[in-house]
Amino acid sequence: MLHDRREEKNDPKMPIYGSYAEDSAIVKTTLRKEPIDPRVAYRLISDELMDEGNARQNLATFCQTYMEPEAVNLMSETLEKNAIDKSEYPQTAKLENYCVNVLADLWNAQKDDNFIGTSTVGSSEACMLAGMSMKFRWRKMALENGLDITAQKPNLIISSGFQVCWEKFGVYWDVDLVEVPVDPNHMSINTDILMDYVNEYTIGIVGILGITYTGKFDDIEKINHLVDYYNNKSKWHELVIHVDGASGAMFTPFVNPELPWDFRLKHVVSINTSGHKYGLVYPGIGWIIWKDKKYLPEELIFDVSYLGGHMPTMAINFSRSASQIIAQYYNFLRLGFNGYRGIHERTKKVALFLSRALEETGLFEIYNDGANLPIVCYTLKAEINKEWTLYDLTDRLQMKGWQVPTYPLPNDMEDVLIQRYVCRGDLGFNVAEEFVADLNEAIEELDKARILAPKAESTDGKQESRGFTH
Repeated sequence: MLHDRREEKNDPKMPIYGSYAEDSAIVKTTLRKEPIDPRVAYRLISDELMDEGNARQNLATFCQTYMEPEAVNLMSETLEKNAIDKSEYPQTAKLENYCVNVLADLWNAQKDDNFIGTSTVGSSEACMLAGMSMKFRWRKMALENGLDITAQKPNLIISSGFQVCWEKFGVYWDVDLVEVPVDPNHMSINTDILMDYVNEYTIGIVGILGITYTGKFDDIEKINHLVDYYNNKSKWHELVIHVDGASGAMFTPFVNPELPWDFRLKHVVSINTSGHKYGLVYPGIGWIIWKDKKYLPEELIFDVSYLGGHMPTMAINFSRSASQIIAQYYNFLRLGFNGYRGIHERTKKVALFLSRALEETGLFEIYNDGANLPIVCYTLKAEINKEWTLYDLTDRLQMKGWQVPTYPLPNDMEDVLIQRYVCRGDLGFNVAEEFVADLNEAIEELDKARILAPKAESTDGKQESRGFTH
């Protein structure tokens, strides 16, 4: 009766859910005055996260949701290594360089190319670096040829299906993002009208190897031909191409190595990718490589004297854990070319299986069946008259734990509502079959239900996304 509960903090026999610390809520605004048992802290946070979805059932994300235990052990053992301290962790720096070499080889850098690259925090940082290098290069070229660079803002040309990091680039570095609109006949960049957007203030063109909305590839070989023709006619304005291969650049070399999209093309000068997508590493790790140092302006490379050594750096971010870099090298060492190819080809087969299952319902029009990237996109057929929408289907699937995004396509096709499955390396046929069963059950239940939920419309009358935003 007189037991002082403060004595429990050093009592290993005290049940966690009978502890004093469990009597109060988690920290939300101010710190507790006293520390609590680490077991209790762990359990409180674990319970707080319990209401979130299962990452393995998240069909919205491109990000990797499984790694082998040995890779996880390596990451756990190297979390304290700072990737930027190359003089302190020279072996880690070597592994980063090895990864750059491997990627340059996968992307067909030529023997005479003096390539240079770096790891980044995901593709967003890599895209910022690519955009800056194009802008700085254009500015120098324009000044040398007497162009008034203050007359208008520089611009970057890209498909309207871009990922939001490019919009951020335009805002952060004062560059106009010129969008080539998508249409039903051109679900990637429309090369028929692409060059109509080019002028002397264009710093470059971005080709997307895997548009985030649909997984479609831009025709980068065709873009290269157009740029070659333009450059041969131009007196001084030399256009370059950056390939945003966040999704496709770590998938295509293994599954479709014959496809010309990379450094084999004359005017492709830089490529980025997300190691945490089809590079099969946990978030967040990205990579960028320039085919030659001449395409990376010297003013973007800094020589830093840090912790007893000199170190060139081009990344925007500074201190960060090296564990994801080491995990990327683990995958390269562990899987090899055939290991990656085996995983990606099986993932593609799963995507095609899901696409066929959708077609068998007779309800959906398939925009992408997973034949290039293993991304399945579809909409309800126009002639199908249902009381329910794709948003309702999303909600019904979520009851089984599946996170399936529903969202409108980009500008000029925003009236088209689609759903998307991203098939990742950890989505096996057994799980896919369970998903198809849940999908068919959800459709049957929606057909029998009386749907009372309001339609997803914003105040301006436009259709808007619920639960998923690009």
